[in-house]
Amino acid sequence: MALALAAGPARAAGEELAEIVVTAARQSAVIWQGNRQLDETRDLSLMPRLGSTAFALGSDALQALPQGANTPLDQVLLQVPGVSADSALSNPDFHVRNEYANVQYRINGIQLPDGVSALANVLETTFADRVELLDGVLPAQYGLRTAGVVNIATRSRPDAGGQVDLYGGSWGTFSPSADYGDVVGDTEYFVTGRALRSDQGLENATPLANPLHDRTSQQKVFAYAATLFGDSTRLTTMAGGFIGRFEIPDVAAAASLNEHETDRFVFAVAALQTHRDTTDSQLALFTRYATVEFVPDIPGDLAFNEVAAYVARRSLLNGLQFDAADRVSDAHTLRAGWTAGIERTQVQDLSTLLPLDLAGDPVAAPVTVNDQTAKTGWTAGAYAQDEWRLRPDLTLNAGLRFDRMSQFTAASQVSPRGALTWRPAGDTTLHAGVSRYFTPPMQAQATPPRLALYQDTVQRAAIPLADPARAERATYFDVGLDQQLSTGLTAGLDVYYKRSTDTLDDGQFGQAVVLSEYNYADGFSRGAELKLGYSAAGFRAYANLSHEITLVKRVVSNQYLIDDVTEFAYLASHYAYASDAQTVTASAGASWRWPHLLASIDGRYGSGLRAGFANEQQTPGYTVWNAAVAASVYPWRDQRALSFRLSAVNLFDRRYVLREATGIGEFAPQYGPRRGIFAELTQQF
Repeated sequence: MALALAAGPARAAGEELAEIVVTAARQSAVIWQGNRQLDETRDLSLMPRLGSTAFALGSDALQALPQGANTPLDQVLLQVPGVSADSALSNPDFHVRNEYANVQYRINGIQLPDGVSALANVLETTFADRVELLDGVLPAQYGLRTAGVVNIATRSRPDAGGQVDLYGGSWGTFSPSADYGDVVGDTEYFVTGRALRSDQGLENATPLANPLHDRTSQQKVFAYAATLFGDSTRLTTMAGGFIGRFEIPDVAAAASLNEHETDRFVFAVAALQTHRDTTDSQLALFTRYATVEFVPDIPGDLAFNEVAAYVARRSLLNGLQFDAADRVSDAHTLRAGWTAGIERTQVQDLSTLLPLDLAGDPVAAPVTVNDQTAKTGWTAGAYAQDEWRLRPDLTLNAGLRFDRMSQFTAASQVSPRGALTWRPAGDTTLHAGVSRYFTPPMQAQATPPRLALYQDTVQRAAIPLADPARAERATYFDVGLDQQLSTGLTAGLDVYYKRSTDTLDDGQFGQAVVLSEYNYADGFSRGAELKLGYSAAGFRAYANLSHEITLVKRVVSNQYLIDDVTEFAYLASHYAYASDAQTVTASAGASWRWPHLLASIDGRYGSGLRAGFANEQQTPGYTVWNAAVAASVYPWRDQRALSFRLSAVNLFDRRYVLREATGIGEFAPQYGPRRGIFAELTQQF
C-alpha cells in the first residue's frame, strides 16, 4: 500500500486544509499482476513458437463454443486445422496430421508425463484460459512427443470468486462442476472439480440413438498455486487427478456382455521460475501415476470370442525439466535445457481361453494364462538453440537436440532443427523449417508378450514374432504463410512433408480396450492446411480445411498383432494407409455475442478413417453440426452473473461411423453420438 500526504505549514484555526491524496493498491492485485508479468516472460523467453504452426483459442473463443467450458478438450482441438476426430478408444480420440497419438501436453509451459491409455480426457477445459496447439517444425526444447504440443494456460483472477455449473441432458447426462480462485498473501491459487455421470460414456457400438451398456462415471480435480518471492522469482505447484469407470458398449449380437474398464491418472508438478535482467529459467519436478484395468465378462467373452482377458497396466513416472534463456544481445537469444524421466511399468494379461487339441480345434474346457511383465525404463534429452535476428524482419532459430531412451530396447539420436521466420510487412509472416524427430514408444503400450504361453490355445500367433517396439526417427519439412487480409480478417496456408523410419502406430487387438504399439519400417506423410478467421464487434467466425496422406510399409515389431498372414505379406511389399489416416478434414464455426446474449454454431467434416484389408478401404464421410444459445442475467445485488445455455450436439441427428472394425487394429465398430440436447446453468459467486 502506498500513502501520499499533500500538506503544508501549520494553518490557523478555521483555515481550509490542503487536499490529502491517498493512493492504495490492493496486495492481491499486485500479486496477480506480478504473476501475469512472469507468465508473459515465460511465454516469450522459454516457449518460443518460431518456425512452428500455432493455433490458439482464448477464453472468449472457448466460451463461445456451443458447449462452452463443458466442451471436452479433444472436441476443442477439433477446431484446429489438421486435427481429425477418432473414437474414444484411440487415446487420444483425435489425430494431429494423421499421427497415431504422439501429442504432448503442457500446463503453463510445464510438460506433463505420458499416460498409459485412457478412455476419456484426463484434463479439463474448465481450468483453461487459453488452449494452443503447436505442430510442424518445433523448436528444439520440444522433444519426444512431436506430432503436436497442446499448451494450456490456466485461468486466474485478481479477486476472490468462482462459479458453480450444472450441466446435463440427453442419455441421462449430469455433470456438475465448481471452481474457485483467490489471492492470499503472496500466493495466487485456483481449484476446480467436476463429476460426470452418463449413459453414453464411449462411442455407440451400433447406429441406434441410445447405446447398449455404455454407462460411465467420472471425477476430475485440478489445483494450481503460484507464490511470488519478490518481483522475479515464483514457485508454482499444481496437481490433478482423474478416475473414470466405463461400461464397454455392446453390439446387438452380444448385448448381454458385461465388460468394464477403470482408468486412473494422478499427477503433481512443482516449478521454480526466475527472471534476472536478460536471463530466465524454470526448473520443474513432476510425478505421475496411471492405471488401466479392463475386466472381461468371462462367460460371455468365451462364448463370443473364445478368450476373456483381464488386462491391467500400471505406471509410475518421475522426472525433471529445466529450461533457460539468455538474451545475450539484440541479435541473439540463447536457449538450453534438459529433461529426464524414469518410469516403472507393470503389465498383466490374465487370459481365460480355450486350448487346442492335436487337430488344432478348440477344446471346451478353458485354461488360464498369466502373462506378466515389469520394466523400469528411462528417457533423457538435452538441447541448445540460438534465436538469431538476422534483420529486424528475419529470424533464424537453429538448435540441436540429443535424446536417449532405454526401455525394452535402447536408442539415441542427435536431432538438428532450424527454421526461418520472415515478416516482410506488418501483416505478413512466412516460416520455413526442417527438423529431425526422435519418438520412443510408450513403455506400457509397447510391452512384448511371451508368445510361448499361448502356443497351444486359440490365441496362438499367426505371425509368431514379437520384436520389441523401436523409437521412430523422422525428418520433417514445413512451410507456412499467415496473412492479415483486412481489419479482423486473417488467413493462413501451411504445407508439410514427413519421412520416417520405424514409424510408430497402435491399435486395439482383442476385446480388451487397451492399445498396443508396433512399428512399420517406412512411412511418410504429406499435407496442406488452409485456415480463415474473422473477428469484429462481438462476431467471430472461422473455417479450416486440410488434405493429408499418410502411408506406411512393412511391420517390423510386435508382428504377432497382425493375425492375417496374407495381410502381413501384403504390408511387407506395399505401402498402405496408416490406421489413423483421414484424407480430408474441415471445421467451421461462428458466434455472435451481444451484451448478455450468445448464439454459437460449429461443425466438422471428415472424409472417413481407413477400413478393410490392409486399410485399403475408407469409411463413409460425414458432417456434424453443433449449436447453442445462451443468456446471462444479474438478479443479485452483487451483480454476479447467472447464465443459462441450451446446446445441441449433432444438431441434424446424422448417423455416421468412426470405425467399422474391419481395418488394422480395430476390434468393434464405433459410431458417433446421435443428436443430444443439453442445458447448462452457471452461477458466479
